[in-house]
Amino acid sequence: MTHQAPLAPTIAAADPGRQLAQLRQVLTLVERIAGRSDAGTEDMALDEAAKVSTAYGDALPIVQRRFDALAAETVAWAAAGVEALTLARGTPTAAAGRLAEELAPAVAELLRLLRL
Repeated sequence: MTHQAPLAPTIAAADPGRQLAQLRQVLTLVERIAGRSDAGTEDMALDEAAKVSTAYGDALPIVQRRFDALAAETVAWAAAGVEALTLARGTPTAAAGRLAEELAPAVAELLRLLRL
């Protein structure tokens, strides 16, 4: 008798537009902590999310995989950064500014991958 491991559950990929919108929200939050004003509006975010989802659907599979990998990596370190900010004593303005300086180019790279 052979034993076969059960199949691992498949996790559906998150909507790329929603992922980017969430990263934008994190960026806005971090910029507020850093004392910077936010220039985005919710309508712009919804419009951008729709464009990202469409462009992702039209992209080649290799571009989709690269987007997914970069988005997952960015979400992971952004979450770690936000967690560190929440645990910091006082107002971590400088740390939040540094996180924003790293997060903004990562978001721009995600858009560049999809040619947006």
